[in-house]
Amino acid sequence: MADKRDYYEVLGVDKNATEDQIKKAYRQKAKQYHPDLNPGDKTAEAKMKEVNEAYEVLSDADKKAKYDQFGHAGVDPNFGAGGFNGGGFSGFDFGDLGDIFGSFFGGGASSRYSSANAPRRGGDIEASVTVSFEEAAKGCKKEVTYHRIENCPECGGSGAAKGTTARSCPDCGGSGHVRVQQRTPLGVMTTQRVCSRCSGKGKIVDTPCSVCSGKGKVRKKHVEMMDIPAGIDDRQAFSKRGMGDIGTNGGSNGDLHVVVNVRPHPLFERDGFDVWCEIPLTYTQAALGAEITVPTLDGKVSYRVHEGTQPGDVFKFTGKGIQNINGRGRGNHYVRVTIEVPKGLTDKQKSILREFDSSMSEKNYQKRKGFFDKIKDSFK
Repeated sequence: MADKRDYYEVLGVDKNATEDQIKKAYRQKAKQYHPDLNPGDKTAEAKMKEVNEAYEVLSDADKKAKYDQFGHAGVDPNFGAGGFNGGGFSGFDFGDLGDIFGSFFGGGASSRYSSANAPRRGGDIEASVTVSFEEAAKGCKKEVTYHRIENCPECGGSGAAKGTTARSCPDCGGSGHVRVQQRTPLGVMTTQRVCSRCSGKGKIVDTPCSVCSGKGKVRKKHVEMMDIPAGIDDRQAFSKRGMGDIGTNGGSNGDLHVVVNVRPHPLFERDGFDVWCEIPLTYTQAALGAEITVPTLDGKVSYRVHEGTQPGDVFKFTGKGIQNINGRGRGNHYVRVTIEVPKGLTDKQKSILREFDSSMSEKNYQKRKGFFDKIKDSFK
């Protein structure tokens, strides 16, 4: 983990950045390094992976707190495992300690030595799918590819070849654990440990299944059409109950978590459930007013720009934004105006502009008049 860059450095924010600032920084980096905008660029692909990893931690309050306190180690899946190793306790099984106290006070075996035949829930799995900006806003159906652990179709999950059966382990009697006597400073103590012969399974397979090699489980690929919920944002996920790894001994299946990647749009930007875009106007359109065409998620919409429109002016289309994923209604669509200054003018066009400019007075330029008034006041 020493070679990993600081997550705040990756996103270009400081440690006091707000949730909105972190999200905004992620969007900017995603646009810069997104694979769809950098096809075949391995460096951009690696950068995008780094950005996603940083955002996954800093956008989660719990993970962010651990990262702020412990650094990369705090968000490592193995964080806390063997925390006392190297402190004089290495080699001592703390599970034995529980069994020792159990033998004194009548307690049973630790829960990790529970019956090998007890039901166990299957593991959760994760998949990802990429959608366009419009598909995320309105919802769609997409093929999702995922792999999950299932019972072997050849042996039905027993691990034994057809025509044979698994037998109870003679060492543990099918319990999955054995009792071991240990001589300690306190005397001879009886502890329980995982059976080394059957590895805690409680059964021995003499003739393993040729398909799963005696494991009883296989990893299988699935491709299914799924509904992508309308309004989902980039890096958000939705879950499918019971579609994860199969449970053991009748335990329930795990869940499937589908992470949605949203491709950046060339015109639109998302802010919550609102959509923003910029429209460039000519000087004449802004000065005289004009009928313009505005792109929205619902298609092109006509809009009348009023006379004297200024750079930075914003107008709104109510209810033309993104579907609220947690409720009813939609956000709004906002359009910010920019004025494009013409280039490559001919001599005739320049002459016309100079003639036009000479016909103007201060009353035509309110901002200029106000600006120079302030200058006069400041030098009085």
